[in-house]
Amino acid sequence: MSAPRNTAPRKVFGRLSLPERNFVAEALRAETVGGVLLLAAAVAALIWANAPGLHDSYESVSHFHFGPSALGLNLSVAHWAADGLLAIFFFVAGIELKRELVAGDLKDRRAAALPVAAALSGMAVPALVYTLTNLSGGGSLAGWAVPTATDIAFALAVLAVIGTSLPSALRAFLLTLAVVDDLFAILIIAVFFTSTIDFLALGGAAVGLLVFWLLLRKGVTGWYVYVPLALVIWALMYNSGVHATIAGVAMGLMLRCTTREGEEHSPGERIEHLVRPLSAGLAVPLFALFSAGVAISGNAIGDVFGKPETLGVVLGLVVGKTVGIFGGTWLTARFTRASLSEDLAWADVFAVAALAGIGFTVSLLIGELAFEGDAVLTDEVKAAVLLGSLIAATLATVLLKLRNAEYRRMWEAEERDDDLDGIPDVYEEDDPAYHLRMAEIYDRKATEHRRRAEGIARENAREEALGEAQEEPGQGPGEGPTRATGLPK
Repeated sequence: MSAPRNTAPRKVFGRLSLPERNFVAEALRAETVGGVLLLAAAVAALIWANAPGLHDSYESVSHFHFGPSALGLNLSVAHWAADGLLAIFFFVAGIELKRELVAGDLKDRRAAALPVAAALSGMAVPALVYTLTNLSGGGSLAGWAVPTATDIAFALAVLAVIGTSLPSALRAFLLTLAVVDDLFAILIIAVFFTSTIDFLALGGAAVGLLVFWLLLRKGVTGWYVYVPLALVIWALMYNSGVHATIAGVAMGLMLRCTTREGEEHSPGERIEHLVRPLSAGLAVPLFALFSAGVAISGNAIGDVFGKPETLGVVLGLVVGKTVGIFGGTWLTARFTRASLSEDLAWADVFAVAALAGIGFTVSLLIGELAFEGDAVLTDEVKAAVLLGSLIAATLATVLLKLRNAEYRRMWEAEERDDDLDGIPDVYEEDDPAYHLRMAEIYDRKATEHRRRAEGIARENAREEALGEAQEEPGQGPGEGPTRATGLPK
């Protein structure tokens, strides 16, 4: 006989499993710190590029070339940041994606349907908004992919700044959404922004990736083996004409992200734990420093809304992302008969969708690739990305602040650990041992309160008796006989 089907409605944004919660919490902590550094780098870039007397030095440093010309790697500082350092970012993205596919939410097709549908619609609608804006305004369609990306680090930095304690399920949704978003951004870069291919170099990169995979399968360890090999693969991929960040994500996807007997963490998780701080704390902020430095003025901001290319980017990030993610989430929940978690409202999903309109790192990268050769339009599109991300962040801040007290209550309930065993109490409600521990804790508290109550009662009685004893010598004239004889005064 087949097992009976579970007909209970599935909860959208329900409680995460404990291992998933712990992983998400650790990943988001690193991303939040990286996001704050990213914000600081973006502000520093704008100041450096716009402050009188500093603009020329910014341009000089950004366009300073170094590297071995014989290997085709004599690149500018800005180019090294975009093609080199971002390969580390995409390496981490590849590990995250692999883990989600084999051990995370994307492993379960039913659970994966929601973030995948939300991410796809959250990329398709901004691209459509950009395309319609430029078709009606006579602009270039080359930048259709610019507003499709979400910057998870920037979004989490905004959450950290405004002090919103989002429930873990919404944070996990935002993280998974960004992982899927990164995957499709990588595919967009590989398919649409590769003009000429050097098949000899591409074949060499493929051979290098095969060696990388074989070494992993054989269990070879040691950074001194993999780091030089990774650099060779990256250089060959760069010279092939395919964007070099593809090498990073390809190597990340090859790492094993499932645990074996005797392992507490998989190799992928361990390496991600080591590399993520380098990505979030160094690679992405340096990329932002040399990509976000565009000239900002009143006229430049006005031009953003006056040109179809830049207006399409702003509308794509602010309107397209919000409508796309919210619409994709609602439709998926509607047609899979899933119900929203009791603690949340659809307004919360809308606020998170608005937050996902912050498209910074990958949007800036795609903007550089889409309008390569047109320096003026490239800078204008970068300004549009910055402005659109700022508007999306402001909108999300307002929406999230309206429910901040409720989020904090839910977060505190998720984090409460009254038995001090390191596991939140909500994950132990079905464990008899937990309730026995709590009963013992309450018994100890009850005993302590009874002891304190008895001590206070004894102290009060002692003070009362002492007070009565002190009153005897101080009685007024005539009171003594009256009390002794019982006669009226």
